[in-house]
Amino acid sequence: MNWQQKRVLVTGGASFISSHLIDHLVARGARRIRVVDDFSSGRRANIEQHLASGVVELVEADLLEPGVAQAAVAGMDVVFHLAAIHGGRGYVDLHQALCAQNLAMDGMLIRAAHQAGVEKFVFASSGCVYPNYLQQDVSEELYLTEDKVGPPYDADNLYGWAKLMTEMTLKAYYQDLGLKSASCRFFTVYGERGVENHAVIAMIARAFVKQNPFEVWGDGTQVRNWTYVGDIVRGMILAAEKIDDGTAVNLGTEERTRVIDAVHEVLRYTGHQAEIKLLPHMPTGPLNRVASNRLARELLGWEPEVKFLDGLHRTADWYFETKQRDAVGGYLETMLTER
Repeated sequence: MNWQQKRVLVTGGASFISSHLIDHLVARGARRIRVVDDFSSGRRANIEQHLASGVVELVEADLLEPGVAQAAVAGMDVVFHLAAIHGGRGYVDLHQALCAQNLAMDGMLIRAAHQAGVEKFVFASSGCVYPNYLQQDVSEELYLTEDKVGPPYDADNLYGWAKLMTEMTLKAYYQDLGLKSASCRFFTVYGERGVENHAVIAMIARAFVKQNPFEVWGDGTQVRNWTYVGDIVRGMILAAEKIDDGTAVNLGTEERTRVIDAVHEVLRYTGHQAEIKLLPHMPTGPLNRVASNRLARELLGWEPEVKFLDGLHRTADWYFETKQRDAVGGYLETMLTER
């Protein structure tokens, strides 16, 4: 795909993952990018250099408001839809009604994109679409393959159900109406510009403010496959180039990492000595969530390039270099459950 000739919409474009996507699109030659963001979680600083260069056109608006979706997609060739009402595990568990609004937002944007003649719609989905009942045994060496999303459906909270329904909507729009699309299932993304409501940044932030005792939600045995943001957005661009029929593909490393092991590495790398306090009553989500990336290798030629330890160290370095301890200490507890 010749990105220099494509007019690209990135929804939620000033946020963590989407701003990295814009960086990669610009590096691939894209010169006409529209960002729609309501700044509920996005930050103008994330895209400031592209605004200054004139590559990015910014529209500050809420996609749930009447007419915004239609205006956003007008004249666009490719849509990357990352805007969502979301946060970390605390937010997903505690703000069900807000997360449910994602289905309305997604449906309105898909309909508008089809009516506007958009060539390709790429959707930021999630590992939250996978059935909860499959992910409860930490002793099982489980790798979630895309075909495990099916009856009986058991998505992760209303956030997961909204992602699942949007994947199915895109499939239907391709089959019935010919709208080309792809869905990318993200698995626990971390990296520079990340925020403290997600686990890796929260761990780093606790070390940064020298929290003692150092709090860990759950019993620490939960298994995750934290995936570096640069790998995620590279996969999204490949999905835009190589998938047309609404196929959903996992973007995740197959490294299996226990939460407690990640905590120990954060403490070791940052030099913070603290007692670890486990909080089993706090939200943890599924206990064993790790992607298979076989399909991404087959369809996209994609696999992660950044190992977790390397990405973790890179992210910690960025956090310690750019944050102010007093400021983080003032908002950290709120961010663990909010946006």
